[in-house]
Amino acid sequence: MKAVILALAAIAVSAIAMAESPVRLRQMNAVAPLSAKKAPSNDLCMACLNFYDQSINILLNIILQEGVVGSCGKICGALANKTHSPTLGSLCNIFCDIAGVEEFIKIIETLDLDPFYFCELLSPKVCPINDNGDATITSFVSNPASGPQGTTFEFDMMYTSVNGTGTGEVSLEIKTVDGIPLGASDYNPAAKPGQYGGKWQVKAAPDPSCDPTQEECENWLPGTYQVDVYLCYGECGSKHPHSAIYSQASLNFTVTN
Repeated sequence: MKAVILALAAIAVSAIAMAESPVRLRQMNAVAPLSAKKAPSNDLCMACLNFYDQSINILLNIILQEGVVGSCGKICGALANKTHSPTLGSLCNIFCDIAGVEEFIKIIETLDLDPFYFCELLSPKVCPINDNGDATITSFVSNPASGPQGTTFEFDMMYTSVNGTGTGEVSLEIKTVDGIPLGASDYNPAAKPGQYGGKWQVKAAPDPSCDPTQEECENWLPGTYQVDVYLCYGECGSKHPHSAIYSQASLNFTVTN
């Protein structure tokens, strides 16, 4: 669904900035980012998260259904052939070599994986772990607080960390008047103690390209909309180790007639 354009961009307070990263979308009826900052070229964790999203099901099939085992080269060569992507094959070799082929296979076969836990199991060097981390949202506001259909609403969040944070994500969810869930998630790299912020923009206008015969289309009816933001260690809602909701906050904005 192309019902709404949602832009996500990180901002910083003081001298410390949230690392630049692309948006990882949650499966919630298709909110698409208008723009996203680029990830640092040396961000192995971001590369691993994307690798998981694109490869995990194919790797499971290669190992469990086709029985390809024995070496990183065989498994990752099969992945490259199936996906026609030398890049995924190369990343596979990197992560397989980090974990060792037996451990790599064991991790892939683990039930109920999520991207963060997968990458943390490979090695803390891939996605840094900080089980003593913390973060508290200190402000979450909408500007403007109300406006007619077609208004662009901006949501600004500020948070502080005393002990630093582990690798995780920031998740935004919008509860709409017509019940169509909208949301997006953004990779949030491990960070040192400090002050940080995030900013989202959403235009409250129907998407003319959305076909209601094919998908649900957000109409931005007049009324009050609730926005929830979750600042998480690991994947929001995960029950795996090295996962927690550091902090959450809500706000309301109103679309008027």
